[in-house]
Amino acid sequence: MKLQPRDLLRKSEAIYRELGLGQHEFSNAEIIALMIEHPDLIQRPIVERGNRAVLGRPTENVKSLL
Repeated sequence: MKLQPRDLLRKSEAIYRELGLGQHEFSNAEIIALMIEHPDLIQRPIVERGNRAVLGRPTENVKSLL
């Protein structure tokens, strides 16, 4: 997908604000650990086809896999 973990965060979630993810510097490893602990933080859907994957929003991303 060529995205950084921060690119997959759902910024509208309450837990995003509670954890201060928009205000503090977190390493990629820290962000991944937080996404594992709080799956609601992850943008979805992530669509896979073969060896490619895209974030399903906007829908044009999915169309690019077809």
